[in-house]
Amino acid sequence: MKQFGKVAVVMGGSSAEREVSLMSGNGVLAALQSKGVDAHKFDPSEKPLSALQTEGFARVFNILHGPFGEDGTLQGALESMAIPYTGCGVMASAICMDKWRTKLLWKGAGLPIPDFELLNDDSDFDAIEARLGLPIFVKPSTEGSSIGVTKVKEHGGLKAAYEEARQYDEIVIAEQFIGGGEYTCAVIDGKAYPTIKIEPATEYYDYQAKYFRDDTVYRCPSGLAANVEQRARELALQAFRVLGCRGWARIDFLMDEQGGIYLLEANTNPGMTSHSLVPMAARAEGLSYEDLCVQVLAAAHVG
Repeated sequence: MKQFGKVAVVMGGSSAEREVSLMSGNGVLAALQSKGVDAHKFDPSEKPLSALQTEGFARVFNILHGPFGEDGTLQGALESMAIPYTGCGVMASAICMDKWRTKLLWKGAGLPIPDFELLNDDSDFDAIEARLGLPIFVKPSTEGSSIGVTKVKEHGGLKAAYEEARQYDEIVIAEQFIGGGEYTCAVIDGKAYPTIKIEPATEYYDYQAKYFRDDTVYRCPSGLAANVEQRARELALQAFRVLGCRGWARIDFLMDEQGGIYLLEANTNPGMTSHSLVPMAARAEGLSYEDLCVQVLAAAHVG
């Protein structure tokens, strides 16, 4: 483990996902230290990034969630300091943080996505409700962890949902509901791991269901037929490559009642909490949480 040198586990930050990042980061920090890595907590809300150089860090495990840490900003700063870091590069990080532009790339590459509309103050909300049908999911384009997301179930509710999401982002998406189940597929070092089916006890997979509730059911293996599982993994790899991802990411997707797969979003700094999905998929392949952290760290890069 000495090959890694002094490692900064960059966590916390100042985004709306700060608390989740701290939970993920503390888990990663403990895992790396348990494997003998010289790892230390680094919170950019408490000290400048330049301290990474002045304090002699040789490598960064980036587990910040949300803007600044997951949108290419931190990645660009680390590139300029020539410090290797985990996860996707500047371009892929910036694109994946933006759900709208992610959808445009996938759509342009011929990959399946749910139908959607962009919302603004002048949108014809009634017409959009009629075209997409109810229910509709409304979400800010550049937030994660289901922050600012609303499920619109009644006619006339779209505008209020837009105003809620608009507090978090200028770009707001109204997305067609796909009702056959929510799934995810971790991609690590070019390999698609077993898919996971997510069955929240809440109305949808919201912030509480993701991080705090104990009644969310995760099925891994997901129960998909072998041919569908293979198709889902292949699609996740395609989605990963189209976006220019590298290192690791998590590709979320939906299924309809007929078995159709629809790509939802890509997470380039996946959660690593006790409720998180990438560690769960890794365990299904015999990879422990600690070894997963080391594997991700080993793939850190510059450029």
